Amino acid sequence: MSNSDVDEALAGLLEWSEPVIFDCLRESYRFRFAEPRAGAFAHRHARQWRALMRGDMARFDQLRRELFAAFGEAELEVGCALEADACVLAELYEIAMARFGRSPRSAQAYRDALTELAARIAPPKGARAAA
Repeated sequence: MSNSDVDEALAGLLEWSEPVIFDCLRESYRFRFAEPRAGAFAHRHARQWRALMRGDMARFDQLRRELFAAFGEAELEVGCALEADACVLAELYEIAMARFGRSPRSAQAYRDALTELAARIAPPKGARAAA
């Protein structure tokens, strides 16, 4: 798979995934917060995903640290964000395979793009792990 195929898949994700990402994140945070706080955390977390998909890792890291600090203020573990990220990745994978699965090249490009995104998601050094 060429880098241009993966880049094209990432561009595709940027084009259509934002509402999916927000919905997954909001649903994840509804287990911990009532609205509007769940929506506020989801919105904050979704900004990280945009930076991640654009490859702006400096912005992603900054937003990630800010989210984890907000988790600390809310007495939550960073594992909450990691669980939400896993839900997002699973949902994006399901949609991409349903939408592009008939094209082996496109399906593989989306798998590779999502694998690349998953590899980039990690708590910053010193962040507390989920209990």
